Amino acid sequence: MIAVDAVVVAAMADEAEAFAERADFVGPVAQVGHALHRVLSVESRGVLLVQCGIGLVSSATAAAVAISGTRPSVVISAGSAGGIGEQVRVGDVVVGTEFVYSGADARAFGYALGQVPGMPARFVADEALLEATLGVAHDGLTVRAGTMLSGDAFIDASLVTAVRASFPDALSTDMETAALAQTCHLYGVPFLSVRGISDLCGPAANDDFLTHVDDAAQRSASVVLAALHSIVPRG
Repeated sequence: MIAVDAVVVAAMADEAEAFAERADFVGPVAQVGHALHRVLSVESRGVLLVQCGIGLVSSATAAAVAISGTRPSVVISAGSAGGIGEQVRVGDVVVGTEFVYSGADARAFGYALGQVPGMPARFVADEALLEATLGVAHDGLTVRAGTMLSGDAFIDASLVTAVRASFPDALSTDMETAALAQTCHLYGVPFLSVRGISDLCGPAANDDFLTHVDDAAQRSASVVLAALHSIVPRG
């Protein structure tokens, strides 16, 4: 077991690299199951950077392994997301307050839309992490707080209208956050998600994503690292 202050989980290489390039020290890459692990030092804070791969199962299993191997104080989901809130724009950063599965539907048994049976209707961000993240300066970035959705589908113009109708309060959608939130709920670890908006789930969502994913990842990393300084005392 290694000792770190935080686990940061990102799905893709571009999203993980935004953290590695800001670190004072970057350890070697280790493959742990399907995920790639690197230990970072950022201003004397220890971070396990986990590149988990895309999707709900990949993110949940990677988080479970990382939590079991490090006993972190916090787990943070980082990277890019599609914007679905009316006021959300490409370049914004969304900090999640609640996390919901867009594809879960057990309403036939009395559960809320998005609720996994036996789990809360919505997973919630750790209050202290949320307060710290929203309370630090963000160098001119537009940071919005609200509900995040996650599912197995990349949301584009063919799907976004139905998703917005089902979850009118949601600001963003991705393919990992809710699964990470559920894993942290099960392990009792404080959780937060910070995502840069790469596209608006419209007709050109796939092209917009490819164009803006690097910028979105950089913005997410900037906000996460600024918050980490407040959350974790300097060692």
